[in-house]
Amino acid sequence: MIGIVFDMDGVIYRGNEPINGAKELIEFLKERGIPFLFLTNNSTRDPAMYREKLLPMGIDVPEEVIITSGLATRLYMEKHLEPGGVFIIGGAGLRREMERLGWGVVDIEEAREGAWRKIHHVVVGLDPNLTYEKLKYATLAIRNGASFIGTNPDTTYPAEEGLYPGAGAIIAALRASTEREPIIIGKPNEPAYEIVKDKLGDVDEVWMVGDRLDTDIAFAKRFDMKAIMVLTGVSTLEDVAERRIKPDLVIPNVGELRRYLELHMEEPR
Repeated sequence: MIGIVFDMDGVIYRGNEPINGAKELIEFLKERGIPFLFLTNNSTRDPAMYREKLLPMGIDVPEEVIITSGLATRLYMEKHLEPGGVFIIGGAGLRREMERLGWGVVDIEEAREGAWRKIHHVVVGLDPNLTYEKLKYATLAIRNGASFIGTNPDTTYPAEEGLYPGAGAIIAALRASTEREPIIIGKPNEPAYEIVKDKLGDVDEVWMVGDRLDTDIAFAKRFDMKAIMVLTGVSTLEDVAERRIKPDLVIPNVGELRRYLELHMEEPR
């Protein structure tokens, strides 16, 4: 049996607009009993919030099949780091995950009053409300010895108007100001894969469907998955021709995957 892992931004939707055929594909997988997961490097929402985002698009899936880089970050921190105050650069979803961690969140107001000296962990994701002040206190805390954790390396993310700055762009600013290398959790790194492996369980083959060569396709290649790239997000055919990392299959959009799956299932074993 195969298990399929889908990126979300640029694969299932762009912004709030679903990609053509995404709904029908997910219904097909549910009908056929093919296990699947959504794995997004975007930490601005948690799984419950992503479920709500998908519902108006006609895609009804349980929270348990949605993995965010924020969730992966929380699980990594629980397993590998010592408890201590957390300073967040990120959206509401990442804050929810850090609050679930239960180690205490240091707000910007507390940082202004000197609490940045007591920050043990700086966790950085995509932050639509990024300010210089957040970067300032994150820099001070990291230079003071706090761990530096990035939810994901994506320098951009696809939206209706085009490509917006991603978490990786914010992480790059802090890397420059602190001269420290962060721990990166999301694709293409191992902490994300460990959750995928655990949630998919015993499958014979894993397919990774994504739009980015540097994260989705690199992730698939690193962990021996079939790498399927769609052309509705960040990377293009020109990128495929120019770069060393190559997908196993390129399709126009995720809706085309249903036909490919039907052919695959009909092949003699």
